[in-house]
Amino acid sequence: MTTPTRTPGPLLAATRAFPTVLWNDSSDLDELRQSISFGAVGATCNPVIAYTTISHHPEIWNDRIRTIAEANPTWGESEIGWRAVKDMSIEAAALLKPAFDEYQGRNGRLSIQTDPRFHRNAKQLADQAVEFSEMAPNIVVKIPATKTGIEAIEDATYRGVSVNVTVSFSVPQAVRAAEAIERGLERRDAEGLDTAHMGPVVTIMCGRLDDWLKTVVKRDGIFIDASALEWAGIAAFKNAYGIFRTRGFRARLLCAAFRNVYQWSEFQGGDVVVSPPFEWQLVINNSDYEPTARMDVPVDPHYIEELRRIPDFSRAYDEDGMTPEEFESFGPTAKTLRQFLEADTNLDILVRDLLIPAP
Repeated sequence: MTTPTRTPGPLLAATRAFPTVLWNDSSDLDELRQSISFGAVGATCNPVIAYTTISHHPEIWNDRIRTIAEANPTWGESEIGWRAVKDMSIEAAALLKPAFDEYQGRNGRLSIQTDPRFHRNAKQLADQAVEFSEMAPNIVVKIPATKTGIEAIEDATYRGVSVNVTVSFSVPQAVRAAEAIERGLERRDAEGLDTAHMGPVVTIMCGRLDDWLKTVVKRDGIFIDASALEWAGIAAFKNAYGIFRTRGFRARLLCAAFRNVYQWSEFQGGDVVVSPPFEWQLVINNSDYEPTARMDVPVDPHYIEELRRIPDFSRAYDEDGMTPEEFESFGPTAKTLRQFLEADTNLDILVRDLLIPAP
């Protein structure tokens, strides 16, 4: 008697059918192992993810943080916390090394984010990106899509870093970042340096754009078809994808900050990365959804028309909607930078409480 073959879940089925690849939006090792079984070939870490993982697993990290502190008696809280983040990233990167070898550097990478406290200093961002890229062969480093970040992205790319552009919510941010990556790659090409095995990606945090526009609609009392507000990030991502293909950028787009399953299903069939949190992967994989190629299916024009009622949507959707000087003051950029800075502070406090418990 033969054992019936189990039909793969939607995540694995999609990775087999399309060039669209799955990355796990977490560096939690248990989640990453299961995500890899779903077909994941990459993963990510940022200050919020790192703090959440460490704080949710005290049975693992409390003793490790104490050990780091004991081995480095002159280090401050931030240095100790960042050492823990680096250790977490190196261990997660090891799980992805087989995919890195299989894809020759295009996938199989672990994203680690530069210190958000460096967001005003392009040299510090680029220098730290180089440092992080040397921790393991399959690291991709996150740098924010601000005016300063764009400068650092080009510099780091030229210096051989595979960059994952982050704190990015709009078409103009994605395009300017891709141009910076391309300039860095072209400089390497001109000097005969390797670019074939680099794996740059440009993130659009689709759900965070949706979140911001919902805030604006409520704040400004804008009358709108509420269902359109679930499609803003998707619309921006699809518009950026068309521009990337037309201009031949070597960086791929990556969708992050999921808020609904469309932010996975609508991008299937595209040569892009989708990076849902593990909880969303379980929702998708436990469903009976049959993946279909939808990347080239336009967003309903009705939704675009409704979203145009919100000036910040047009700023995010149109390629010339913002200048680089405006990126940092764009609502979701400022909100996300503040959140990342707060997560850094929370990690410092966690370390402090371990080393100097309250009396």
